[in-house]
Amino acid sequence: MKKKVLIAILIVIVLAIVAIGVSVFLDLKQEEKLKTELTEINELSNSETTDRATIEERLERTVTKGNYAIVEQAFKQYLKDDFDNMLQIAEILNDERIITVLTVDNYIYDGKDFIETKNYLTTTKETLETCKANYTEFFTEEKAMSYIQDKGLDSYYTDFYKQELVGDIANQKIDTTVEDSIDEIIEILNISEEVINLLSENPDSWQIEGDNIVFNREDLSNEYDALVSKLL
Repeated sequence: MKKKVLIAILIVIVLAIVAIGVSVFLDLKQEEKLKTELTEINELSNSETTDRATIEERLERTVTKGNYAIVEQAFKQYLKDDFDNMLQIAEILNDERIITVLTVDNYIYDGKDFIETKNYLTTTKETLETCKANYTEFFTEEKAMSYIQDKGLDSYYTDFYKQELVGDIANQKIDTTVEDSIDEIIEILNISEEVINLLSENPDSWQIEGDNIVFNREDLSNEYDALVSKLL
């Protein structure tokens, strides 16, 4: 009888060990699958020809299961928000309207109150300032970890998220060229705003003749030329 009890206990122990081993093995497979997925996304993002559609498709899908799926979705949301912020920056920096604000065509279209132009300049500057702040914030561990908070996961998964996915993100060198480019565009927008304000505040002192703007006051003409020269 005792022998049978011992055998039963041994069987239970063996099954428990096997179950633990299988669980660990499955966890490792899930972790490896997630790491591979994120590595491939990183390679896509850093390629010379960024495939936006493919990256977005990868960020929307989930390749793991269970708690790892929660971890994956949290980190991918972090990456997606960062990616969307970069796209917004790129779209503004490449917006042709920036260079058409101070053109005769725009003076004719939106002058002499320049309501649409003023709104565009104000909104664009505010958006760029926000994007610039977000760009810097995404390089902080605090920002990355905020996506895994309140997910109801135990410390093993949050530690995995922090150590294996977030890593030393806070120590990564920020590409200052992005911030410099934003600052340059904001400066252009500021000067453009000064020009537009000058024109809208003196509506009776200028007119369009052919392809040129002509002033009937020399002081305003000089001020206009001085401002525009800053953009050259």
